[in-house]
Amino acid sequence: MLRIVPYPHPALRYESRPVVQIDDRLRATVREMFDLMYASNGIGLAANQVGVPLRFFVLNLTADAAQPDEERVFINPEIVKRHSSEENEEGCLSFPGLYGKVRRARKIKVRSYDLAGSEVELDADDLLGRAIQHETDHLDGKLFIDYLGPIARTSANAKVKEIEAGYRKAQAEGIYPSDEEIRRQLDEMARSAAVV
Repeated sequence: MLRIVPYPHPALRYESRPVVQIDDRLRATVREMFDLMYASNGIGLAANQVGVPLRFFVLNLTADAAQPDEERVFINPEIVKRHSSEENEEGCLSFPGLYGKVRRARKIKVRSYDLAGSEVELDADDLLGRAIQHETDHLDGKLFIDYLGPIARTSANAKVKEIEAGYRKAQAEGIYPSDEEIRRQLDEMARSAAVV
């Protein structure tokens, strides 16, 4: 059973490995990720946010399970072009209750695969472009807090510490194993996923 992991769970800093096979297991993981995302009122969720070290994420900008036609899956995404930039507020399901202004490209071109294994190329701006950049960063082990300016970082510090304390408490209660054990599990999952 998957769960959204909070900061500083090691999966959030783990550089994800490419997906090499689209199978029923991947499709089931995608479905479960959409369900978790909707339950948390999110619009996007990267695989490593649920402890899966593979390069894919899900999006539905409506955050509404009743609109499945708006669901998008990005497998092995690559942002191939970025145009100009703008600053806007972001949040993250791994940082509940924390928001901050992040500068990102105003418009992007992304290449990825869908669940059918077809290559998709997409020009995206506004919220879609921002969400794709945010989730692609997750797959590279980058977090939105990494982009906060010094003043925003200072004001976010107390909330980040609170989220981290909650994670450490959950570890002490046995909900999560030690960071070393989690890293070992991630390495093992990444290795086994690379075998087709």
